[in-house]
Amino acid sequence: MEEQVERDSMDFDVVIVGAGPSGLSAAARLMQQANEAGQELTVCVVEKGSEVGAHILSGAVFEPRALAELFPDWEERGAPLTTPATRDEVYLLKDAEKGQKLPNALVPPSMHNTGGDMTRYVISAGNLCRWLAEQAESLGVEIFPGFAAQEVIQDEDGTVRGILIGDMGVGADGQPKDGHMPGMELRAKYTLFAEGARGHLGKRLIERFELDAGKDPQHYGIGLKELWDIPAEQHEPGLVLHGSGWPLDRHTHGGWFLYHAENQQVVVGLIMDLSYQNPWLSPFDEFQRMKHHPVLAKHLEGGKRVAYGARAIAKGGLNCLPKMTFPGGLLIGCDAGTLNFAKIKGLHTAMKSGLVAAESVFEAIASGDEGGQELTAFTEKWEASWAYAELKASASFGPAIHKYGTFLGGAYNFTDQLLGGRLPSLHDTTPDHAALKPAEECEKIDYPKPDGKLSFDKPSSVFLSNTNHEEDQPCHLKLTDPELPIRDNLPRYAEPAQRYCPVGVYEVIEDDAGNPKFQINFQNCVHCKTCDIKDPAQNITWVAPEGGGGPNYPNM
Repeated sequence: MEEQVERDSMDFDVVIVGAGPSGLSAAARLMQQANEAGQELTVCVVEKGSEVGAHILSGAVFEPRALAELFPDWEERGAPLTTPATRDEVYLLKDAEKGQKLPNALVPPSMHNTGGDMTRYVISAGNLCRWLAEQAESLGVEIFPGFAAQEVIQDEDGTVRGILIGDMGVGADGQPKDGHMPGMELRAKYTLFAEGARGHLGKRLIERFELDAGKDPQHYGIGLKELWDIPAEQHEPGLVLHGSGWPLDRHTHGGWFLYHAENQQVVVGLIMDLSYQNPWLSPFDEFQRMKHHPVLAKHLEGGKRVAYGARAIAKGGLNCLPKMTFPGGLLIGCDAGTLNFAKIKGLHTAMKSGLVAAESVFEAIASGDEGGQELTAFTEKWEASWAYAELKASASFGPAIHKYGTFLGGAYNFTDQLLGGRLPSLHDTTPDHAALKPAEECEKIDYPKPDGKLSFDKPSSVFLSNTNHEEDQPCHLKLTDPELPIRDNLPRYAEPAQRYCPVGVYEVIEDDAGNPKFQINFQNCVHCKTCDIKDPAQNITWVAPEGGGGPNYPNM
């Protein structure tokens, strides 16, 4: 019989998993309402990163609509929005040398970042979250960074009652080490899951409660991003560039961004759909060679790369959005998939989902609710919100790109936006992991060697992500069938994990007898979740490692 571990327990009114934009917005709004009503309320946020913001990565051009609802005086409070977007450029890269700048009249309205009735800002999402955490704590929220939520606490009937924090000080053999600390139970009337895209607890909840019944499968992209210091004469704060085309082929969809931020810095990145077909493709290497295109290189030459990171994004939109309520809790933000990919923006919609969640939860608790109910009022409020309206207006955006390709799909979306969403609704029902073709049917890609000036290798990139995990701990990348990578994936798909992972976690090496062996370098993991999404056999499950592990992004 398994030995029962004695665990401490703490009770709260609300526990929130993840100190990202949605989780922190929900926490702050909950306490605002409690303070306004003079009601005692206990709210706890747990964050697996070593500090708030350590695992946050986004472009980002930010719409402050939800922020203004939460803190109308955000400017006086010193929110880190200091660089207004001043100029937009959109390009179609035809090949490695040629690029066509698109006239504004041909750019879909959702892609415009200047003009209109709202100023948008080039920001660091990590720094926004650090600031939001300060505001939340000043309102009375308790935030626990460095603690990873490992399990959902549920009653026999499935009702969610809180979370279990992962143990600290467990060795690779699964046995307690010196200084072992059993994980604590954090129990709550309501638990909000705000883990970001492909949250490992959110994934289980979606399956447990069949929250995706009747929905298209969620679609994802991998976003790779670098932060550069550039010469002053090349810097134009607020310049926003987007583009598509080369180096991606017609079966591979995605686009790049390059934003001039504050402090003589530029952020550059590639977002690539994980519905790509060619198993020889490497998103990391596509990103590295992309920066050599003259349209991008002129902004980076003479500069110095100072940070690197990668993260999956949930980009399926409304057609893939699961039911967000279940007994005892809610899925919010990118854990559900609230990003509006037609705008390449998700911070504002994630924050709005957090605000709606906070209002629904507080309303229930203030009425005497002792928890464990399904908050159907949330669904009504969410579907009446401007964020939901945004997602509804762009429901066919991703399916159009997947069905017709970047150019024709873009034309469909441009027309649909001009007509106010009156074109027929489109759907994409093929999961991303099922899109891969056998390696023998695809062209092998010979990527150029990095030059160390504009393009770089994976080891130096991992170094810039400040990634660290305690080496003597159980591997957090679980294989359902340990033999499958070599037995099935290697002969059929040339084991694509070697290439889709942006930090070299997975390798095929030779053992002492000269036979291929699948090796997992989990210490490199930046928690992007790509492996959990793209493995063709769905054989890899990402779970949270010991709290505090992973990347430590400075201001991504």
